[in-house]
Amino acid sequence: MKTQKLTWRELNHTLGTKTEAEVLDMLNEERTNLRRIVVLERLHQRYNSLRVTRERIELFKEATTKWKRS
Repeated sequence: MKTQKLTWRELNHTLGTKTEAEVLDMLNEERTNLRRIVVLERLHQRYNSLRVTRERIELFKEATTKWKRS
């Protein structure tokens, strides 16, 4: 991914359309290159939110699948 210095407004506008993998790529890119603290924090918040949502869905699917089999 090419390093692109997004403004705060651009960052927040685009984050809503990114997948978990894309946000993780952006986070790693920021960690490697520009290292802006507030941007790292925002990317990490968004990544964590997406990750938690995915994990919660997986957890609930697992719980309902096991319940149906019992």
